[in-house]
Amino acid sequence: MSQPSLFKTADGKNHLVTFALVSSLFLLWGFCNGMIDVMDKHFQQELHLTLAQSAWVQFAHYLGYFLMALPAGWLANKLGYKGGIIVGLLMVAVGGFWFIPATQIGAFWAFLLGVCLIASGLTFLETVANPYATVLGPKQFAASRINLAQSCNGVGWIFGPVAGAAFFYGKDATGQSTGSETLWIPYAAIGAFVLVLAVVFSFCKLPDIKSEDEFHLDDNAPAAAAPTAKRGLALAFLWLNIVVLAVAVGMIISAIVAIPSVGQALGLTENQSLGYAAGGLLAIGTAVFLLKKNSISSHSIWSQPHFSGATLTQFFYVAAQCGIFAYFINYMTSQIPPVPESFKTGSFASWMEVHANGQLGLSDKGASTLASVGFMFFLGGRVLGSALLKKFAAHKVLATFAALAGLCSLLVFCKLGWASAVALFLTYFFMSIMFPTIFSLGIHGLGSRAKQASSFIVMAIMGGAIMPKLMGHIADLNGMSAGFIIPLICFIWVTGYALFWSKLSGSSGVIGVDASKGH
Repeated sequence: MSQPSLFKTADGKNHLVTFALVSSLFLLWGFCNGMIDVMDKHFQQELHLTLAQSAWVQFAHYLGYFLMALPAGWLANKLGYKGGIIVGLLMVAVGGFWFIPATQIGAFWAFLLGVCLIASGLTFLETVANPYATVLGPKQFAASRINLAQSCNGVGWIFGPVAGAAFFYGKDATGQSTGSETLWIPYAAIGAFVLVLAVVFSFCKLPDIKSEDEFHLDDNAPAAAAPTAKRGLALAFLWLNIVVLAVAVGMIISAIVAIPSVGQALGLTENQSLGYAAGGLLAIGTAVFLLKKNSISSHSIWSQPHFSGATLTQFFYVAAQCGIFAYFINYMTSQIPPVPESFKTGSFASWMEVHANGQLGLSDKGASTLASVGFMFFLGGRVLGSALLKKFAAHKVLATFAALAGLCSLLVFCKLGWASAVALFLTYFFMSIMFPTIFSLGIHGLGSRAKQASSFIVMAIMGGAIMPKLMGHIADLNGMSAGFIIPLICFIWVTGYALFWSKLSGSSGVIGVDASKGH
């Protein structure tokens, strides 16, 4: 008997070409995200920001995901996969071209606005492309397809830091930084590229395929009561999602209060506004939850604990990933042992500089370039992970990778010199499959509700805006290595979700998850 094709659906149609086009979107947002992660250090130097303050770059990026996830899911349902992709590409183009006037304005807020606009467009692409990749072939290979597409994302991650290093950390003949003048160039190029890509997609026929409704969410029959234990878990996860939502909105309000004129007018600090807003919203959300929880039927996606658990798990995973990516340069320039004096000359001379303590170490540009090596580990993990996911249950592979990523974070936290530096690179490797695998496990068996569920899982990416602020605050007080306690905690949660996924979903496991897409 012949082996089933990775891209052939039950009707005999082969969707390889469609899959290749969709995979190009993953390359795009990998490149954009890769540049974001080397931008923090640029603003720390140019605008004299602390680690916590520079995390506003990450906040602006993931704020776009948070604000646009639900509209993107709604629009994808209205316009279909093709319409959602084209709208997303056009929004990315607007954000890319905005960096031209932003460079002339030269204010931090202008760059943050550009970052948020691009992220808003990427939200549409991720909300549509992630679930779409899972249905372009047999369901047993859904995880394999999404991981394969995510490999393209990994390629983008590799070249994003290279572009960032070239345009954000360039110097003129006198040794003065030229980053503020050239920062717009790669973003304008992205704007031009996505316009071309939008034209290509407008002429392509993209089939609107639905996944199988294994939990009968779309049945017209009256909703049946879910098992008590399963419903209890689903409701507990739903309340925790409300907690996360309250904190996320609190962060948005605190960002507004962080504007000096606003904070002075209200008489509040950034942290005070976060506490008041998050606490008040949590109280309101809890009250609504207690009043409405009995009306959540078995037809609701929130009645499925493997989905409601996935939104939380994606929140914690992206939080860990974003923090590690954002502070990689800070770690490599401040925490690794001094390098030999012989490195002052030769091929790596431009990567080195004498630090304030008089010791030779990596420069910001050198660390930015070295970040691409980390993303090579990331890509390698996705390639190996995709192979493993074809043979082993996705939740078991996820549990293994998450546990090992947690161990690596612990080694970085312990500040063991070169051993910790190696562990940091290995963390990239083990993070590789997490986003797409969590995504695939979360929408498993949700049928036509997959688009709606996808928007909530993408919304959970807001974790990348919240945790780096906390990680940066810890690092400001106790050193960069101490900040890695945050990723460690996050990976413990991911491991727990993976270990209990089978019980949450009532499924023995999914083989063939595509780990090539996502963050």
